[in-house]
Amino acid sequence: MKAFVSQGQITKVVFGSGTRSRLADEVDALGCRRALVLCAPGQVAQAAEVFDLLGTRAVAVFAEAAPHTPVEVSEKAVEYARSLRADCLIAVGGGSTIGLGKAIAARTGLPQLGLPTTYAGSEMTPILGETEGRGKTTRRLPEVLLKTVVYDVELTLTYPPAASGVSGLNAMAHAVEALYAQHQDPVAFLMAGESLDALAASLPVIAERPDDLPARAGALYGAWLAGSCLGMVGMALHHKVCHVLGGTFGLPHAETHAVVLPHAVGHNAPAAPEAMARITRALPGPDAATSLFEFAGRLGAPTSLRELGMPESGIEEAAELVVRDGYWNPRPVEKSAVRALLTTAWAGDRPVASPASESVAPSTSGATHV
Repeated sequence: MKAFVSQGQITKVVFGSGTRSRLADEVDALGCRRALVLCAPGQVAQAAEVFDLLGTRAVAVFAEAAPHTPVEVSEKAVEYARSLRADCLIAVGGGSTIGLGKAIAARTGLPQLGLPTTYAGSEMTPILGETEGRGKTTRRLPEVLLKTVVYDVELTLTYPPAASGVSGLNAMAHAVEALYAQHQDPVAFLMAGESLDALAASLPVIAERPDDLPARAGALYGAWLAGSCLGMVGMALHHKVCHVLGGTFGLPHAETHAVVLPHAVGHNAPAAPEAMARITRALPGPDAATSLFEFAGRLGAPTSLRELGMPESGIEEAAELVVRDGYWNPRPVEKSAVRALLTTAWAGDRPVASPASESVAPSTSGATHV
């Protein structure tokens, strides 16, 4: 018998095509009347449409969401929200905008609604990651969990195929780590597997036919499940590496996940055979790490940190930061192993599958829930 504690989600989810037309009703359901719409600079048109759909319920658009949620942007947005007497937030976009909404909520207590346009999945988690200077910190805060998420497949049809691929791989990373997370949960394991199946089937179709509505629906469905898993059971080595690379070196979020994932899986493979079997069920291949690496290649995603602007000279610093306050991981995380992982990922070489005979006692250092 496997003992477990299952942490269910409380976010209301509205999924379908054309569902953005229900936003006004969802704002009313929360008892709100003065919504501040959030977006990134490149999504002003979509935010303007949402503003119009809300009618008198919307008070303004704040269009300065930025990658990795810089503290200075969040503080500016908080002051703006307070000056408008906003009583709720509506995040229109991907992880950057969702992150901004969480940062505002953490400081104000305002309820949030999300209208995701990417496959980031962060709209389903209580995890807030913020950057200040060259450092990124993450916290698990139940109060930042969104009240309502409206998934409208139509809004993803114009999402470029290349961006869709790396965003989908980002979602896959959430599902993969849920398979071997510290707080293992059989429900989360099932959801993670279903997420991988959906993303593995839909992302190659999107790469060839970006306007394929069923494929877009499959990817958004997979992203929802992946984000839900991440919110339920937490993160491990892969996410720690990506947080360090993004916060310290400014690497793009989704692309970094796409590059790092096969290498983190290669490291953890000996400690998580059940998870590896589920990955190769979704992506058949000689081993899970190779399957993920080749799948990313088929999508045309970047395969090296060098492509993303990571300096080779930064590998040593990154390795030190990864192990300094590391997340729980199913296999020990030593600096030499992280350095080797980063070196391989920087060059874009195939991931190294660790021998099954190596020690697989879990790492217990650092944070256990973030």
